[in-house]
Amino acid sequence: MGCAGGLKLVAVSETRLKHAGGVRTSMTRRRFYAPPEAFSPDQKSVKLSRDETRHLRNVLRLKSGNEIYLFDGTGNEFHCRIHTIARDSAGLNVIEQVDAAQPESSLHLTLAMALVKGEKFDLVIQKATELGVTRIIPVITSRADVRIKSADDAERKTTRWQRIVLEATKQCGRARLMKIGTPVTFADLMKTHDREQDLCMMFAEREGASLAEAMRDSQKQPKTVTALVGPEGGWAEDEIDQARAAGWKIVTLGGRILRAETAAIVIATLIQHRFGDLN
Repeated sequence: MGCAGGLKLVAVSETRLKHAGGVRTSMTRRRFYAPPEAFSPDQKSVKLSRDETRHLRNVLRLKSGNEIYLFDGTGNEFHCRIHTIARDSAGLNVIEQVDAAQPESSLHLTLAMALVKGEKFDLVIQKATELGVTRIIPVITSRADVRIKSADDAERKTTRWQRIVLEATKQCGRARLMKIGTPVTFADLMKTHDREQDLCMMFAEREGASLAEAMRDSQKQPKTVTALVGPEGGWAEDEIDQARAAGWKIVTLGGRILRAETAAIVIATLIQHRFGDLN
């Protein structure tokens, strides 16, 4: 299993992220989110949403005059002071813009992930956020565990996934929200995916080169990488053929059989270690 007893999502808004001499020590940043449009034109004040206000007031029990940190989802973070707290909103004064608690990876990594059952896909989203993935594209494959029943179903799932991204972003210290794409079919991914990507790799249980070989054949330091991870049932033969014809490198991880959600997390980690900021 991806985790014992299933995945429990916990809303966390406090991040311990201070480094001293290369060693992580404990400092709390009480972090909240507000999109750019919530800021005043002069960027000196900002209004929190109902959900963020509820967490500020009812969970953390903060008061007017308390100081917090706020990120806007585009990479900016601010040190703020609470000015007013109402039932459905809170007003903040911006003290100063600060460095994000954790910098973004220099690598733009897209994880194209076959749809797997709810809690497993939730886990992938949460850990991909922590690992600095730039974007996730949910992919509908011939052997996928999950089907999208309608446009409304896709919208509900996407909204849920975006909430998971937000909570994971608060916890891990990023100031940029990982993007969640609309679910696409495998065929549409092959047709529409950006051909300008430096490196596109499809991870399959057969017919592929090693990851070391695929990376060795690529340019020395790609800036954009897409990793395509299949479902529990694996890829159909025609899907592997389509990917190869579209110019994707077929990669097989050796050693042992991994569950789909484990493979996605391992692959993101390996690629960030090789080309990103996990050293």
